[in-house]
Amino acid sequence: MRRPMVAGNWKMNGTRASVAELASSLCEQDVPDQVEVAVFPSTLHIDLVLAELTGRSIAVGAQDCAVEAGFGAFTGEVSASQLKDSGCGWVLVGHSERRLVLGESDEVVSQKFMAAQSCGLIPILCLGETLKQRQADQTLEVVGRQLAKVIDDAGIEAFGRAVVAYEPVWAIGTGLTATPAQAQEVHTAIRAQLAAADSLIAESVRLLYGGSVKAENAAELFGMPDIDGGLVGGASLKANEFGAICRAAGS
Repeated sequence: MRRPMVAGNWKMNGTRASVAELASSLCEQDVPDQVEVAVFPSTLHIDLVLAELTGRSIAVGAQDCAVEAGFGAFTGEVSASQLKDSGCGWVLVGHSERRLVLGESDEVVSQKFMAAQSCGLIPILCLGETLKQRQADQTLEVVGRQLAKVIDDAGIEAFGRAVVAYEPVWAIGTGLTATPAQAQEVHTAIRAQLAAADSLIAESVRLLYGGSVKAENAAELFGMPDIDGGLVGGASLKANEFGAICRAAGS
């Protein structure tokens, strides 16, 4: 049985004071033991959040890593090895904002995925289509292409140490949410694509849904057979809301 997971992507938000308060408030939340919880603060705040969550069963990850796994002359970048050294266990790769706003290609995302794993980090591979692509009935084609690049480069065995998140771009930060049926359709296709390479790995990989997940819609989304939890954006900045989402995943 796949363990439910809820991941909170804090994006480029917070001051040291507000982030410390948020992390402290998360410690007061009643989160089911069977739900794996991770938060992804900005790189500047990783050490602070790790300190606040010491002794708690909430993991800390980074929102991105460099293509280069080690050290070198890459001004402004942070490598997977540096993130691992800082105490991170997880990293997001291929978030739609990095693909669309910052121009990351499928190739770059795949390289980051492999760099993360080479340093012992667990990547959450983000996949998703734009509204224009969905309206053109290209959702499964786009998501399939994004996933195929990583399967081809890293090998299907790599997904034994990874999580996949489907996040329709049109539903991120817009208040719009894919219906449970729409999300399940894509999750089914993702698992089938993985199964074509290895059925056992496909059955064990956790697939998260991301895109305006809130306490009010979480239970219905997480009730779908191939949705194993959520990658939460704005709602993860509110401890009570995030805690409610975690409890929904445990129900």
